[in-house]
Amino acid sequence: MDDERSDEALLTAHLAGEPLAFDEIVRRHRDRLWVYALRIVRDHHDASDVVQEALLSAFRHAPRWRGEASVSTWLRRIVHHAALDRLRRRRHRAAVPLTESVDVPLRRDPILDRERALAVEDALGRLPLPQRAAVVLVDMEGMAVAEAAAVLGVKEGTVKSRAARGRYRLALLLGHLRPDGTGRGPIGNDPGPGDVQAPGGHVRSPAGGER
Repeated sequence: MDDERSDEALLTAHLAGEPLAFDEIVRRHRDRLWVYALRIVRDHHDASDVVQEALLSAFRHAPRWRGEASVSTWLRRIVHHAALDRLRRRRHRAAVPLTESVDVPLRRDPILDRERALAVEDALGRLPLPQRAAVVLVDMEGMAVAEAAAVLGVKEGTVKSRAARGRYRLALLLGHLRPDGTGRGPIGNDPGPGDVQAPGGHVRSPAGGER
């Protein structure tokens, strides 16, 4: 039977010494954390290692949680930093080809067929890391801008700017998926006049501000 307590109550119980409380937190969040890690590090094995390292760190450093952010945001931030560390270490290894496919369907649009989903994942991997993280959190994970800012450790305006730039670049990279193949006009079934649209959001032009 699933534990109906909130994440916060479970973490408090863990800090009080309840032996299985943190296990329930892991059960709830492990899969989503893995998907996020995968979209950042672009490697299945590395993503698994990132999540394992992050959850171990969260277990050891749980007393540092003070309730300023939700438990899910706190965990996501730990995973984000673990993923960045993994990418830094990877610089000493052979780079992962940009054409490598990631077999994870997009949550935003379940009607996407496999070919389109893989194309989007490949395009996502071509974004600069700051833009990629913002797009994944806000558009693919459905996270509020304020929460994404807490995960990434930047201002809300920076998240908005990075996400907008990422969407615009995705729209250009995925132009071949448009019915006319021109790279202009919206992707998907909900057109807006003059908009450049990418999975999970749309912008009229690349937003200014910090990358």
